[in-house]
Amino acid sequence: MIRSLLKFAPWLCLLAVIFVTVSPIGWRPHDFLPVNVDRALAFLLLGALFVIAYPRHFVLCAVLLVVGAGAIELLQLLSPTRHAHVEDAAIKAFGAVLGVLFGRFLARFRLIAGDDATAQPAE
Repeated sequence: MIRSLLKFAPWLCLLAVIFVTVSPIGWRPHDFLPVNVDRALAFLLLGALFVIAYPRHFVLCAVLLVVGAGAIELLQLLSPTRHAHVEDAAIKAFGAVLGVLFGRFLARFRLIAGDDATAQPAE
């Protein structure tokens, strides 16, 4: 059950990130954090979730999430109320890399219930 949730969570999070990024600006959720912090935290969560779900593929996760950050930012060109910016993509990519590192740390030391049979416990 836990493994199923761990595989489902990153994909659901990715869909949410794409929806929030591409939807009209009025549909974007608002909170008390600066928008750049929101961007970085969203991709940090995304990176961590993907590496927790697929711990043996953390390098691939990192590469795809960094490329994906740029691609998702470019999707904003499809919406007349949104604007794609290189700086926004860089912040998202930075958050993704931090998330991958955090997820790798959790998976490496078995602090979560992933499927990585090669993870080594802390010595």
